[in-house]
Amino acid sequence: MAAPGARIPARLLLALQSRPARRALHDAAPPRDVLLFEHERGRFFAVLGLFCAGQGVFWASLAIAALTRPPAPARPPDTESPDRGRLDLRSALWRYGLALGCGTIGTLVLSAGLLSLRSVRSVMLRAGGKQVTLTTHAPFGLGAHFTVPLNQVSCMAHRGEVPAMLPLKVKGRRFYFLLDKAGHFPNTKLFDITVGAYRSL
Repeated sequence: MAAPGARIPARLLLALQSRPARRALHDAAPPRDVLLFEHERGRFFAVLGLFCAGQGVFWASLAIAALTRPPAPARPPDTESPDRGRLDLRSALWRYGLALGCGTIGTLVLSAGLLSLRSVRSVMLRAGGKQVTLTTHAPFGLGAHFTVPLNQVSCMAHRGEVPAMLPLKVKGRRFYFLLDKAGHFPNTKLFDITVGAYRSL
């Protein structure tokens, strides 16, 4: 049987070993809202939204113009074209192909403009450390935000592993949210143990 004096150092050692873990849990539960990331690029996304909207209108008008059949030239009733059916078929294929191409380009440009929905403007850890609010730039840089539980957010790479963009996965939402590393991280340690941590979703 161990002496009573030998138990005290063992308990003290156990308490000292568990103190960093308790400290990390305490830091992850702040008493007030804490800003973890911020990158303001509203003007850039406003210009991008206007450009994509203009391009979408332009390519849509081209597609509509291609589908509109041009008026047939006036011909005397006595003259007949021997291969009129073949010319009509070629004209129809050309018009539909041009309309399809213009529509595809317009859709791709508009889709590129929707990337602003995935570009994160700020990340806010709510008081208590249980929820996090993500604010995106949204189309035209207007901004849109939503709040999710912290355990439903997973960072797919560490800040030091990626050169430009930090991908965030939010449970129940398609595609990744992107944090530009050129932004400001006011509290890197708290970010790494909360939003910046990897979780299996």
